[in-house]
Amino acid sequence: MIITVPVTRYVTPLREGGSMPGIVEAGDLGTYVCKFRGAGQGLRVLVAEVIVGELARRIGLATPRLVALELAADIARYEADEEVQDLLNASLGLNLGVDFLPGSFGYDGQNETDAELAAKVVWLDALTANVDRSWRNPNLLVWHGDLWVIDHGASLYFHHAWGGGITDPARFAAQPWDSSDHVLLERASDLVKTDVELSNLVDEAMLTDVVAEVPDVWLEPVPGAEDPADLRAAYVRFLTARLATRQWLPGGTS
Repeated sequence: MIITVPVTRYVTPLREGGSMPGIVEAGDLGTYVCKFRGAGQGLRVLVAEVIVGELARRIGLATPRLVALELAADIARYEADEEVQDLLNASLGLNLGVDFLPGSFGYDGQNETDAELAAKVVWLDALTANVDRSWRNPNLLVWHGDLWVIDHGASLYFHHAWGGGITDPARFAAQPWDSSDHVLLERASDLVKTDVELSNLVDEAMLTDVVAEVPDVWLEPVPGAEDPADLRAAYVRFLTARLATRQWLPGGTS
């Protein structure tokens, strides 16, 4: 499971997105972008961030380190902005911390992008059904000349349909993925070759390890899956089922 560190100071909000993450300092002396459990998108967005972010790391993509941030009531008490104070009070407990990359800047297409690296990003987004890597919102950073993938909360849309119980993995497995506005599609090399490489790397054991990184308290019970172990098993089933198909892969099948 990702490590837990206490928040020691709330620094400033980031108002670019609707969820209003904030910059915080933590007890390990790190500085993080905090994604709050009390934001409107809910806990499943944090789950997707961890699963897809850790999967990205394991297939060789640069992505910021993730931690669970323990937010106590005294942090909110001294915040003057009422909107921020309300968000902090709604987010007591474990939140997601994304390592802050000082001096990084958003990807704008002006930097040279390695074709094999671009193909890995496209493959990951296709596998996890990420709908948020377009030119409108690339969710890519350039830091020290390297490309970093961030913000995976829009992936794994299937879990938002679990309110009435776990749905059928086969439907997600067969669901095509629209690559038409992906920011890196035109820069990606042979996706079939990349698929062969990554499909030999990503297996049920890796997915089990990745899902184990999610804190128990973010795994909300649903009918038929009332405990964290059941929910983890469901995520593994859905992703394993998708790996067994190729309707989601742009440009061909392996």
